[in-house]
Amino acid sequence: MLSSIGIPGLILILVIALIIFGPSKLPEIGRAFGNTLKEFKKSTNDLISNENEKKINFEEKNNRIALEKSKRLETK
Repeated sequence: MLSSIGIPGLILILVIALIIFGPSKLPEIGRAFGNTLKEFKKSTNDLISNENEKKINFEEKNNRIALEKSKRLETK
């Protein structure tokens, strides 16, 4: 979506934002936008790492169960 905007479109958006909000509010808006993106990225990374941990724990549990079953079969 952003790739279709291009440089001229981005400049136009920035000029319109400058006119609407004024030069004193733009740094605050940019900072808030940056913080929002940072928190979003942190949240998605946490979700991904939690899913990976769950997957690893599930695989370890299955490996332990398979190992116990094979030991039981060997002792019979």
